[in-house]
Amino acid sequence: MGILIAVLGVWFSSSLVKADSKAVTTSLTTKWSSTPLLLETSEFLSEEGQEKFWNFVEASENIKTAEHDGSDYSSYQEMLKVACQTLSPLQQNLLKFSLSLRSYSAAVQAFQQIAADESPPEGCTLFFVVHGEKTCEFDSLGKLLQAASDRPKPFLFKGDHKYPAANPESPVVILYAEIGSEEFYRHHRRLVSKAEAGEITYVLRHYIANPSKEKVYLSGYGVELAIKSTEYKAKDDTQVKGTDVNATVIDENDPIDEVQGFLFGKLRQLYPDLSEELKELRKHLVESTNEMAPLKVWQLQDLSFQTAARILTAPPVDALMVMKDLSQNFPTKARAITKTVVSSELRAEIEENQKYFKGTLGLQPGDSALFINGLLIDLDTQDIFSLIDVLRNEARVMEGLHSLGIEGISLHNVLKLNIQPSDSDYAVDIRSPAISWINNLEVDSRYNSWPSSVQELLRPTFPGVIRQIRKNFHNFVLIVDPTHETTAELLNVAEMFFSNHIPLRIGLVFVVNDSEDVDGLQDPGVALLRTYNYVAQEMDNNYAFQTVMSIYNKVKTGDQLKVEHVVNVLEKQYPYVEINSVLGIDSAYDQNRKAARAYYEQTGVGPLPVVLFNGMPFQKDQLDPDDLETVTMHKILETTSIFQRAVYLGELSNDQDVVEYIMNQPNVVPRINSRILRSDREYLDLTGMNNHFVDDFARFTTLESKDKTAAVANSMTYLTKKGMSSKEIYDDSFVRPVTFWIVGDFDKPSGRQLLYDAIKHQKSSNNIRISMINNPSEEPNSQNTIVAKAIWAALQTQTSNNAKNFITKMAKEETVKALEAGADILEFAVGGMDTKIFKEAFDSPKVDFILSHAIYCRDVLKLKKGQRAVISNGRIIGPLEDGEMFNQDDFHLLENIILKTSGQKIKSQIQQLGFEEDLASDLVMKVDALLSAQPKGEARIEYQFFEERYSAVKLRPKEGETYFDVVAIVDPVTRDAQRLAPLLLVLNQLINMNLRVFMNCQSKLSDMPLKSFYRYVLEPEISFTAENNFAPGPIAKFLDMPQSPLFTLNLNTPESWMVESVRTPYDLDNIFLEEVESVVAAEYELEYLLLEGHCYDITTGQPPRGLQFTLGTSSSPVIVDTIVMANLGYFQLKANPGAWTLRLRKGRSEDIYRIYSHDGTDSPPEANEVIVVLNNFKSKIIKVKVQKKFDMMNEDLLSDGTNENESGFWESLKWGFTGGQKNEDVKQDKDDVLNIFSVASGHLYERFLRIMMLSVLKHTKTPLKFWFLKNYLSPTFKRNKELR
Repeated sequence: MGILIAVLGVWFSSSLVKADSKAVTTSLTTKWSSTPLLLETSEFLSEEGQEKFWNFVEASENIKTAEHDGSDYSSYQEMLKVACQTLSPLQQNLLKFSLSLRSYSAAVQAFQQIAADESPPEGCTLFFVVHGEKTCEFDSLGKLLQAASDRPKPFLFKGDHKYPAANPESPVVILYAEIGSEEFYRHHRRLVSKAEAGEITYVLRHYIANPSKEKVYLSGYGVELAIKSTEYKAKDDTQVKGTDVNATVIDENDPIDEVQGFLFGKLRQLYPDLSEELKELRKHLVESTNEMAPLKVWQLQDLSFQTAARILTAPPVDALMVMKDLSQNFPTKARAITKTVVSSELRAEIEENQKYFKGTLGLQPGDSALFINGLLIDLDTQDIFSLIDVLRNEARVMEGLHSLGIEGISLHNVLKLNIQPSDSDYAVDIRSPAISWINNLEVDSRYNSWPSSVQELLRPTFPGVIRQIRKNFHNFVLIVDPTHETTAELLNVAEMFFSNHIPLRIGLVFVVNDSEDVDGLQDPGVALLRTYNYVAQEMDNNYAFQTVMSIYNKVKTGDQLKVEHVVNVLEKQYPYVEINSVLGIDSAYDQNRKAARAYYEQTGVGPLPVVLFNGMPFQKDQLDPDDLETVTMHKILETTSIFQRAVYLGELSNDQDVVEYIMNQPNVVPRINSRILRSDREYLDLTGMNNHFVDDFARFTTLESKDKTAAVANSMTYLTKKGMSSKEIYDDSFVRPVTFWIVGDFDKPSGRQLLYDAIKHQKSSNNIRISMINNPSEEPNSQNTIVAKAIWAALQTQTSNNAKNFITKMAKEETVKALEAGADILEFAVGGMDTKIFKEAFDSPKVDFILSHAIYCRDVLKLKKGQRAVISNGRIIGPLEDGEMFNQDDFHLLENIILKTSGQKIKSQIQQLGFEEDLASDLVMKVDALLSAQPKGEARIEYQFFEERYSAVKLRPKEGETYFDVVAIVDPVTRDAQRLAPLLLVLNQLINMNLRVFMNCQSKLSDMPLKSFYRYVLEPEISFTAENNFAPGPIAKFLDMPQSPLFTLNLNTPESWMVESVRTPYDLDNIFLEEVESVVAAEYELEYLLLEGHCYDITTGQPPRGLQFTLGTSSSPVIVDTIVMANLGYFQLKANPGAWTLRLRKGRSEDIYRIYSHDGTDSPPEANEVIVVLNNFKSKIIKVKVQKKFDMMNEDLLSDGTNENESGFWESLKWGFTGGQKNEDVKQDKDDVLNIFSVASGHLYERFLRIMMLSVLKHTKTPLKFWFLKNYLSPTFKRNKELR
């Protein structure tokens, strides 16, 4: 006490008190009303799964009736208590953070806008919509439902909440209501009972009948207070009036209250009677540290290293706070930092690490980077809302791995595995006799002059030159229907390649009607095939191809091939041949007719026509004749480099058959199945761990989806190739990385065939294991479940090998026929079976496993009764259509993909953990499902830093918990450090992390590295006042600012936010604190969320310059409009949360063009209207392709349809203002209007602008129209009534 009084005494005697300290505060709100946190929480949970959403809706009924004191804080805690019942501690923290950010407010507001577009009935707190008809009364629903089938079903959005028990055929009832209200729960229960009875499809959308008057306070943005150059006058000297802005923002208990080593928060607690004296001392110390005298050049040189040294001398727990304080207040801290000594060890270690940063990560000194579990987080492009998505995805994976028993370093090693679905194209085998080759580069005489050595590939040539070598490196196969309209164009491309000596071996497969009753005199396709075969036999394939081209030359553009076209050419070229003998019913020229169709169906390459390059099918959009030529030439150049590498490495030599080499590559499979190769894949959640099984049906029905899957997995017994399981022989090599669950009704032929094909495939592979899930077609009874019970009994009671042999027998049709005829099941027992125990299990009346499997197929796999599917390592492939082929080749392809992308990599990691074979195989399956289900993103970066002893801030994770591996590389005196330090501080409160912050300092600075103060508005959780009410909202506070500099205030918001200043009397471009009483409070508002896009004309491939789009709703079709730019076809529309319809603007845009396709939107590609839903704060970018209407192909969008010579920028600008209307439609004013465009920023220039406007108005008689960029104008200027 004595020491403190002495300090105060010395200070009072030696200082004069200056003026009060000044501050600047900034807040950002939305235009829409504050949304209830209860609804935002429900949206958070819906992203975890619709099951969690509906469980929360049910449980939230208790929140209002719970015992609490009625304060905001107690309500918030009650809500969290209910929401967090099924969430892990990490997910709970992320929920609190999301609520602090208000990141789901946009989703709730989107539903509010959708409800507003429905025009809610007056006086209703909730309402129902049934296929377009509205009512507030539940009793009226019956009448609306009766006639609902006569009206079209409503469009359901991706974010809609559909009750899981839904009959897809039933009418859709949409309830617009607010969760938490008593009326909602009453109607909700009634709708649930109807949905569970299959009478309706129940959809819930948020609707707040009485919105709050408060606005949503946003965070996740930065505020910069930059020191402005005063070389010229920019400050207005008009006195500021009406400083009525709420300025009560400086909290004496602010946690950042350390000044020159004095902890004033602590001192105020210890010495409350000296509060006034402490306040004066603090003010003096702040003002003495706020010196901003310019530094000498020699003092600047080492500032970056000195700042790093200051940060690293602090204890690790405080280092981030020190970095935040120094970087965000650098202009006032710089002078003190210049006195810091930098150790030689620190400098040497930073410079050593910088060599690694540059060589491996491409980072220069002064650059910054942030990695979370190896994922690069780009601070310039990724906002905090995208970062939350990354954290949630990573949390799901890590907690899933943790629940599977993988922890610590092993967890991060598994996490780093790159197992995303491969982009490499699969190829089919082209060594089929069904392909008729019209040339062969290796033997045809026309290629004799070409060199034949593969070494020629290594000879240097000019870039882009196609090498002519007598080897079949490039094989081009056309699989076509001769009667298809595009066939002639594709064959023309092939002929062009052939005639121009392109080194391409060309093959043809004609897929025609293979019925023996159809001959060439009836079917033009058969006629062409027989003619081709006839000429090929008489002459050769090349001549036959030329004959086919002659036939197509007879076909007029737009016409189809006819029999007479074939006959005409045949009669002309071979007048001596009897047509009937070639084309007729007794023709001997049917070679490859059946083989061609069989090859086409067996390869599964998709709808005709198909073009294969070395067995790889081209995409449909590449088959346009103009594109096909270019794409093929690119493919030739691309594959040439692959062959060059093979020759260089000695993998391909002269004595090898090149085609054999190509066909032996791992990407060549017997069959390509688009269902297997599709990019949108669905996976089961296999991370559940419990002790439940499918033979307890009563318990099984009560489980959630994840637990049902765990119970099914627990109950599985597998078939393996040699019957080797851990019970019989233990060997690491028998960890099987591929697991197939075969789903079907095994008492029906289709289900048995699928199982039989899987077992047949297993004979050729020791990498797979197979088990079964029975999906009965009808209610199970003793007669229709014989095979299913026999399979189950064998799996439960017999060794793996005996069970496999027995089940293979049961999958055969003759066995089932014998059983149906009354044969005893034991007649089909295989050698070594324990028939007694098998018979007991088979005769058991308990069929819980069948009932459980049926429920599982319905509720989790979403299959109808009897539908088939294949589940491979948790990936659901199905439902397979009736009659759809899924054979051994498909299982081979599926196994090949799993092994190549994930199976082997995961297996090698799991084997290191030392699990037994069965457990290890289970673990591979579950880990594969977990990792593969993650959205495809950038590959994780492997980093191994050399030194972290002196130059890194290290925070270690809590022991025994999953942790994030976070690495930051930063120069502490850069803008990135200003943002990164507060972000890492918040992350440290949210997640358990192993953090390393490496310093990446610049040396020999010649200028002040940071000339601004900075605040990043981010809080880990919602804050409350001392009275337990919600705090006003997150705001940026610049406290104790120096008063002499001139400041300018800037907001750094996410790219898609359009904000503007709405309330402050001060000039935010020129803040001079000496003239301010206490606080400059700036209030901003989020005016719009930007919808961005790119537009292309599919005919030309170019942007349709001048095309106009409108955005609106069904009730207001045109709210905003925009024009497509020539640069990348970019367009931008202003919107807010809601569902919007994108249309072509009425006028020439709509007259000339139609929307051809769209990507990134929320409506199906084939929908007439383009629906775009904005329901979050992240950027939304769409792609739109347009096409000119058939009768408008020669119209120019930017002409008015009358004067073709008018063009250029000014004409297009004039056209833009008139909306593309024709001249006679535009009302001509008496005088032309003079448009004046102005940009003004700051009060002084706004004064000049007003003077200019008055001057122009006084000195011209022409009508004037002034245009301003609203975002740059101050609130004072915008409120000026004289300008309206």
